[in-house]
Amino acid sequence: MTITHQDELEGLKHIGHIVANTMQAMAKAMEPGMTTRELDEIGRSLMEREGAASAPEATYDFPGATCISVNEEIAHGIPGDRVLAAGDLVNIDVSASKNGYFADTGASFRLAPPAPARVPPELDQLCRDGRRAMQIGIAEVGSGKPLAGIGKAIGRFASKRGYTLIQNLASHGVGRALHEYPEEIATWPSRDRRQIHKGLVLTVEPFLSRGGVLATDGDDDWTLYSHPRAPVVQYEHTVVATDRGPIIVTLPG
Repeated sequence: MTITHQDELEGLKHIGHIVANTMQAMAKAMEPGMTTRELDEIGRSLMEREGAASAPEATYDFPGATCISVNEEIAHGIPGDRVLAAGDLVNIDVSASKNGYFADTGASFRLAPPAPARVPPELDQLCRDGRRAMQIGIAEVGSGKPLAGIGKAIGRFASKRGYTLIQNLASHGVGRALHEYPEEIATWPSRDRRQIHKGLVLTVEPFLSRGGVLATDGDDDWTLYSHPRAPVVQYEHTVVATDRGPIIVTLPG
């Protein structure tokens, strides 16, 4: 989608607030002993209360309102009977539509164990650096800038700190549909020659890892895993390119 009027931006911000608020509420509510289905139902209830519809469910008949991926699962995890445990690494990905506008956001969270148990510090650092990688990518969004600049900046950050990036899960255009032009926006170094034009709506969502380089299919046609197996975090915002840089629309509020 390309924004051309203020009312379009307001429509995107509205659904952006809804998905951001939903994700944050789910993260706050999750606790050991809860199933991922129970966590998903919290998200569904919040979106329905705001008049929003789950985008993956409506678009792809995904078997859940949100994607919840735990530990070895890195994306598109199906909500179900899996019980969350203290210390789990949980990714919550929320995308929805309202009044013809779509927004997409996601983040990884550590489900902290009770004191005095210790969480492996390297996983907490991975979460912090994953969020930073997303922010570095977002900073490269602006009118006339190269799309490849996003992945180049993220790749430089990851390489400097000894991380890898999942290189077949890309960012994408969004706005009037969950996935639209431009598809396959690399969040790793690439030779993409496309440019970002004014008003372009896109996601920025790097998958930062301690060894993983590809996402591979599981047995359920949805859930993706890291290859080689390694911890992976994902952070995602929907942004709009302007002459003054990016506008993040998936902020809570």
